[in-house]
Amino acid sequence: MNILLSIAFVGAWSSGFIGAKLGSGSAPTVTLLMWRFLPLALVLGVVALTATRASWRGLTPRDLVRQAAVGALSQSGYLLTVYYAIELGVSSGTTALIDGTQPLVAGALAGPLLGLPVSRRQWLGLGLGVTGVAVVTVADAGAGTGVAWWAYLVPFLGMLSLVAATFLDRRSRTDVRPMVSMTVHAVTSAVVFTGLAAATGAVAPPASGSFWTAVVWLVVLSTFGGYGLYWLILRRSGVTKVNTLMFLMAPVTAVWGALMFGEPFGTQTVVGLALGLLAVAVVHRGDRHNRHDQHNDHDRDRDRDRDRHRHSDDQNCQQPAEPGPFTPRR
Repeated sequence: MNILLSIAFVGAWSSGFIGAKLGSGSAPTVTLLMWRFLPLALVLGVVALTATRASWRGLTPRDLVRQAAVGALSQSGYLLTVYYAIELGVSSGTTALIDGTQPLVAGALAGPLLGLPVSRRQWLGLGLGVTGVAVVTVADAGAGTGVAWWAYLVPFLGMLSLVAATFLDRRSRTDVRPMVSMTVHAVTSAVVFTGLAAATGAVAPPASGSFWTAVVWLVVLSTFGGYGLYWLILRRSGVTKVNTLMFLMAPVTAVWGALMFGEPFGTQTVVGLALGLLAVAVVHRGDRHNRHDQHNDHDRDRDRDRDRHRHSDDQNCQQPAEPGPFTPRR
């Protein structure tokens, strides 16, 4: 099940970069994001008032405010920078590659912020993944595409926004159901992007079919698929594993972009794909190894306790009984 969820997550999350490319030529970024989240927020709001009302019980206003902050970081801030980078001319594959530096930051901060150990094997996998990201990003930036150098910094801001959202959510002591968090995040993003679109005079959607195709693509594949699976896998497997899967977004998106938009797919991308796959394999193998060691440690502790109790019982049996009133004396 975990493997299937991981494959679905990589494909669905990668679709967001492709959807952004589909809609970037037909409307400004804030217009596309506004119309992506407005209908989604309405649908999820109706579902929350009818089918999932029980999931909201027990949540305090503080829990909802925290989820709104998580949504503002993980959807509004993250998507705004990613879409804007693509609008500036950064390719979908390169944007995904820059976004792939997220696991290194999350892995480095997991210890001090969450108290989660990161093994040497996991660090090795993270290092391999970052190397693959660097190979493709540097090659693309030096290819003379005419994109301003600072445009490559924009996706880094989105990556940091998503990392902050991840840790803010993980530090919460309240278990919020994925459907509830998705609803709060979507409503928050709808408010943010509607406000930005109104402030910039970009509320009216274009009449082109490509725009609405991109909207449907982003709502179905990227939000329900990618974003929903992100939080599901995060709760099932933890920060390090879900962020390691992010290394696969770049090569998958690069292949997808080459097939759909004719974006270049050269030797550097192949190297990045190979390093990304190797990174995931190393980290996942390290997780299985750690779980096996923890299981063995638990078994050894249990056997040690059993032997200690057995030894204590034997000593009690060998010690002479204290003489009582009916014990014959020799």
